[in-house]
Amino acid sequence: MTTPKTEIYYATRKTSSAHVYITKGQGKVRINNVPVEMIPQETAREVMLAPLEITGDLRDKIDISVRVRGGGYMGQASAAATGISRALTGWTKTKKEPKDHPLPKSAREDLRKRIAEYDKYLISGDARRKEPKKFGGPGARRRKQKSYR
Repeated sequence: MTTPKTEIYYATRKTSSAHVYITKGQGKVRINNVPVEMIPQETAREVMLAPLEITGDLRDKIDISVRVRGGGYMGQASAAATGISRALTGWTKTKKEPKDHPLPKSAREDLRKRIAEYDKYLISGDARRKEPKKFGGPGARRRKQKSYR
């Protein structure tokens, strides 16, 4: 028996980056070797599970492992979600693959449409970054007040 083919997908959000490894399996999803159900932050867990809930019954045919680093826990969650949705849409059957591939070509387009309907940034990624602080004030845009008196 040959080992199942693994594909790697990559996504970023703010300063965090996620590497998503996807193989054929039974529906296990691990973030930094922790099952996704065991993640303490509930909001982050919901963000990461969103693309999997959209896929529905396809989730039981694949295993996903995510390595994520940098940034805060919410940025990491968004990066992981983007990576997972990219992996799900990109990892479908091609001509040269065996017949037992879990996702057919038609499922890919349907899945991509459903994910884009839910959130367009889940596939394309969110390009917003923090603006750097400038001189003459406490932040990126705010300046010291003047009184003219």
